[in-house]
Amino acid sequence: MTDVAGHLLIFTLCGVVLFVIPLVIGRWIRPARPSAAKDDIYECGEPTIGSSFIQFDLRFYVVALLFIVFDVELVFFFPWAQVFGSAIHLADTSISADAANHLTSTLFPEIHSPATSDQHSAISTTSLHPRAALALGWMSFVDVIIFFAVLLVGFAYLWKRGDLDWVRADELKSIANPSHR
Repeated sequence: MTDVAGHLLIFTLCGVVLFVIPLVIGRWIRPARPSAAKDDIYECGEPTIGSSFIQFDLRFYVVALLFIVFDVELVFFFPWAQVFGSAIHLADTSISADAANHLTSTLFPEIHSPATSDQHSAISTTSLHPRAALALGWMSFVDVIIFFAVLLVGFAYLWKRGDLDWVRADELKSIANPSHR
């Protein structure tokens, strides 16, 4: 058996054991006293009214999905802000050489690898900093504008479709004029 397969087998066995042990201990410890109150349907502390097989309004799910989509998309702005801010700071010619080397090592790791860290490559890449950093800054700015434009197109589409309205216009007409139902 290979080393990876052995580790995978050990990991899987530990996972199964750690899953089963609390279930077995709970089965031994808990008392078994069934009653009519315990067997009754319990839903959020409220007594059930009617059938539980009702169809919920789809707007609850749509609003939840829209929130998740736009919230997750917003997370992508944080790495962009880090790269953009570092690139613009590196493009500034008045920063110190130590700060420029640190920013270069974070933005361009292939330039400041341990193999190229001698004095000659550090001097030759110093002239590269402002131009490459400014190009990276503009490229990341254009990328985020395109990304944000796609989000705005999706948002405008949802707004135009009426998915962001809690009560739609056609429902308002039917509420105002019940004879059109």
